[in-house]
Amino acid sequence: MYKVFVNEKKLLLSRQPEEMEKKLSYESFTTLEMALDLLENTSVKELNVYGESIDEIWDEFRKLFRIIEAAGGIVSNQHGEILFIKRLGRWDLPKGKMEKGESREESAVREIEEETGLRNVNLIRFINTTYHVYVERNGEKILKCTHWFEMSFSGEDTSTPQIEEGITEVAWKNNEQIENEVFPSTFQNIRLIIEEFRNKD
Repeated sequence: MYKVFVNEKKLLLSRQPEEMEKKLSYESFTTLEMALDLLENTSVKELNVYGESIDEIWDEFRKLFRIIEAAGGIVSNQHGEILFIKRLGRWDLPKGKMEKGESREESAVREIEEETGLRNVNLIRFINTTYHVYVERNGEKILKCTHWFEMSFSGEDTSTPQIEEGITEVAWKNNEQIENEVFPSTFQNIRLIIEEFRNKD
């Protein structure tokens, strides 16, 4: 099963039809184009495209886009707080595009260091990959695949926002602040990965 966010709406690609607002049985490439059109141009908020071969559906779906691979992290400190950045008025997790020759792990650590100013974060484990679709100014459709890692930090807090990347704030948030401040002002895929991180046990 794959969850992809399109304009903050959920597209589920699965083997079985889920209990969702709208469902489409996968017949061909056209089914996927129709699904995207519904999510981009109508009031439909969630949609399930299902079929026998999830691998075939995913392969066909990916052909509709230019793929961008990114990596980032959920960084926790000794108080159990999570590190967030604020960019364009919304809370986000530090992440960025992978550079040529980098592993996912190397990219995640580098992006955290660049965007937050922290040094010597400890990479613990891979959590999962999130997917979202957006359109470049030239009209090109992008599928961004972000690989997320759990990390810990216990050193001197050198956090500072990377202003040149449009980041205006770096802040540690506890669970109450995440619920009341972050979740009302973040993206669906960020909520998804944080909830998955919280349910790791």
